[in-house]
Amino acid sequence: MPEQPYDDDGAIAPTGMGGTMDLATAEGETLEETPDGPQGTGPADKPRSLWSDAWRDLRRNPVFIISGLVILFLVVISIWPSLIASGNPLKCDLAKAQEGSQPGHPFGFDGQGCDVYTRTVYGARTSVTVGVCATLGVAILGSVLGGLAGFFAGFSDSILSRITDVFFAIPVVLGGLVLLSVVTSNTVWPVIGFMVLLGWPQISRIARGSVITAKQNDYVQAAKALGASNSRQLLRHIAPNAVAPVIVVATIALGTFISLEATLSYLGVGLKPPTVSWGIDISSASAYIRQAPHMLLWPAGALALTVLAFIMLGDAVRDALDPKLR
Repeated sequence: MPEQPYDDDGAIAPTGMGGTMDLATAEGETLEETPDGPQGTGPADKPRSLWSDAWRDLRRNPVFIISGLVILFLVVISIWPSLIASGNPLKCDLAKAQEGSQPGHPFGFDGQGCDVYTRTVYGARTSVTVGVCATLGVAILGSVLGGLAGFFAGFSDSILSRITDVFFAIPVVLGGLVLLSVVTSNTVWPVIGFMVLLGWPQISRIARGSVITAKQNDYVQAAKALGASNSRQLLRHIAPNAVAPVIVVATIALGTFISLEATLSYLGVGLKPPTVSWGIDISSASAYIRQAPHMLLWPAGALALTVLAFIMLGDAVRDALDPKLR
């Protein structure tokens, strides 16, 4: 069979099996299938960052969605508790002390005749405030100290390591009993300050290790060789790539701080009446657990649900930000 010539106008070429193929048509169909241009170039092939990949994974994770919705609900009722509770948490009637569920009072009454439902709702504000403020303080202080020590190393790193060892040797509950027992303030700030004081070493070590790892990367060495200042290296190149572990640990620690506040309040050295707190209500209800278990059930359940939601959120964020788990 004579060989068929390549037709440039019609873009006809032999197939090797005795037939012909319209290259122009095939190429046109290929281009139509890739809207971003030939060879798949364009936004579809743009490299994704760690944060975009993490957000994509989080949106598909039911654990993140469920825990996020629970936390969103807690934040909303912390800011506007009157949306679901119209009563006054400090208004009590001794004639109704320890009574069970009644119309308009689904959780019953505590030992002082206060509405358990209203106090449980308003107690979320205190717990969320303590947890968020303590976490922010710990994250900022620990990240700054740990990041600077890891970047500059040498003497400053050695001093910080020894200081963190001292703080790690202090039992948290025992430290709270000693330090907060002399505080007479009824506000949340002494408790928050105590948590920041004893909580920053863990974040500091995480930040230090992340900075030490990040500053060894080629792009940081290249920036240093090009004359980038220390502040530019830290803020522009190292911090964005070292902050992920800090975020994960801080998210999980938020739930821990909420439970710590309840523990200290239960022991009588944390928040004090008339502040409305789940820890205070649990402490008051523990003496009546046999006669009126509902007094303990609802604030303890709200506390457990809140801590669980933050821990689940932290686990989901950790899985999304850890490249080894991909």
